[in-house]
Amino acid sequence: MPDYGIWSLLPPILAIVLAIATRQVFLSLFAGIAVGYLVINDWNVIGGLIASIDALVAVFQDADNTRVIIFSMLVGALITLVQRSGGVDGFIAFTQRAGVATGRVGAGLLALFIGTVIFIESTITCLVTGAVARPIFDRLRMSREKLAYVCDTSSAPICILIPLNGWGAFVLAQMSGLGVKDPVATLGRTIPVNFYAICSLLILFFVIVTGYDIGPMKKAERRAANEGKLHRDGARPMIADDVIALPPDPTTPRRAVNMILPIVIMVVMVFVSLAYTGYRNLAPGTQPNLWSLLRASSGTTAVLWAVATAVVSAGILYRAQGIMKLTEFVDVCLKGAGALIPLALLMLMAFAIGHLCKAELGTGQYVAGLVSEQLPQFLVAPFVFITACAIAFSTGTSWGTFAIMLPIAYPIALKVGAPPHLAIAAVLGGGVFGDHCSPISDTTIVSSMASACDHVDHVRTQLPYALLAGTVSAVLYGLVGLIG
Repeated sequence: MPDYGIWSLLPPILAIVLAIATRQVFLSLFAGIAVGYLVINDWNVIGGLIASIDALVAVFQDADNTRVIIFSMLVGALITLVQRSGGVDGFIAFTQRAGVATGRVGAGLLALFIGTVIFIESTITCLVTGAVARPIFDRLRMSREKLAYVCDTSSAPICILIPLNGWGAFVLAQMSGLGVKDPVATLGRTIPVNFYAICSLLILFFVIVTGYDIGPMKKAERRAANEGKLHRDGARPMIADDVIALPPDPTTPRRAVNMILPIVIMVVMVFVSLAYTGYRNLAPGTQPNLWSLLRASSGTTAVLWAVATAVVSAGILYRAQGIMKLTEFVDVCLKGAGALIPLALLMLMAFAIGHLCKAELGTGQYVAGLVSEQLPQFLVAPFVFITACAIAFSTGTSWGTFAIMLPIAYPIALKVGAPPHLAIAAVLGGGVFGDHCSPISDTTIVSSMASACDHVDHVRTQLPYALLAGTVSAVLYGLVGLIG
């Protein structure tokens, strides 16, 4: 790969700055992609534009990318189905009768609880939290930006702190390849010092309980509470309100089971599908156990199967109740999936710019190359953390950051005598930072979709909390390094 040096930073920086400044996220992402391929093609405009279009087409050559785009559109179908079946209205009535989430604090804690218990996959966490909590947040006049923040913060940080999932399996595989002694025990030792994930959740809990907001989120919450506007004037939600507010027929009974059962089936199917794909992909002679199955499983396949099963199950459930005939079921599914076309385009561009930065320009490798092996021992963890944050934010991928930074951080820690588990935790926390708040992260995008929030508004309102957690984490890594 040619060394593009500082030019490798131009595409992600341009895309992120333009998106926040102009709120035109599609044009901003394409501008980043186009500029990247202009750099690669020696500023040949025609060649750069042709390469940019080819890069978008090439996204579908990766089966994982295609699965993500398909299951995202299927989620749109599921959202419209549970709304049209009366399941959402029934669930709201159920929570009122049960005295659950009747206030703003209760609604926030319910959303956080859902995100915590569904730790198997960050995308599913966002989707379920948004589907369940959104009607409650809307009823209580809580902003969509706040819901997106809760969805996002209770996904990746939870997944890395409870690593009985694909996240843990991926990190274990990376650690095993580096020759880490007892990777499982080492991963366990990273949990209490994964300061970013912990700080993010503590800040979220504080915000929910006290109602104390900062920056743009404070303005958004005041708008929703005082004016009843769930999102700002001129906002472009990732999924249209006329889809998530699709009213059921007046004669349709409002039953909570019509919302809860498909979602439960989806969650259960994620576990089942992970186990099945893991067993199917096990290398010959490998002993099946929790970690080997997770390591060999396909997360995108599991989620796609889970969402598809939930959609089919919902159709059977509603047909059995006489709520929805086959023709209406298909029409509602197409309406919901069609509403997610903007999300599919956004994911397409996010994948393209991620591939550009990682495989074509070497953005992550360039940033990582700034790390010095001559660092004082107490600065290893904070410097590794900040570098991982920069890579993850600019590339939008936490797992890609793990793959780049773990082979750098672990040897540095051994060389200067710093605790290896602390350096590894710094990499994991930095990767989660980018996955948590980068505009080009798939988790951030899905959080915007799950909450029906304008994507740029979600990034702007969440970023101050992420930066606060990141700053505190960097200081803590330095203090722990000094103490030893």
